[in-house]
Amino acid sequence: MQLVVGRIGRAHGIKGEVTVEVRTDEPELRLAPGAVLTTDPASAGPLTIAAGRVHSGRLLLRFEGVGDRNGAEALRNTLLIADVDPEELPEGEDEYYDHQLMDLDVVLADGTEVGRITEISHLASQDLFIVERPDGTEVMIPFVEEIVTEIDLEEQRAVINPPPGLIDDRAEIASSREAEEGAAE
Repeated sequence: MQLVVGRIGRAHGIKGEVTVEVRTDEPELRLAPGAVLTTDPASAGPLTIAAGRVHSGRLLLRFEGVGDRNGAEALRNTLLIADVDPEELPEGEDEYYDHQLMDLDVVLADGTEVGRITEISHLASQDLFIVERPDGTEVMIPFVEEIVTEIDLEEQRAVINPPPGLIDDRAEIASSREAEEGAAE
């Protein structure tokens, strides 16, 4: 099985280093020197990590055979993909690989069906489940503990407790202006 573990950003310096947007919870394992990664687009790889370091809070990598800024810049926006044993599980108790979450049924705590996870979007601030409803429409659900209260891989379901308005149009509107108008009448 293949996992996207990073995306190459801009070149850093003149010796072939690149910035990397990390997309794994295990960068020390997946993005270590000596690791061989396939790429998307495939024509850019495979790439073998020669060295890595953190600079100003950002991961910098250098790949074998890439020795200058031009070579590094040519790799910009390339996805880094690691081959992972499908039986391997993340180390943390509440951590999951995307393939484990795909196609899970999404239900409310009372069992009401919401839909099925069709995509997982990894944003800087949080991950989002893209859920296809039975009527074919989609809803985005933040993958945060307050909303996704349970992941049950055996039952193939994710239980959610959404705030008003997240999955329906019955949002609670709280406005101080409305309260003031109501008091003035």
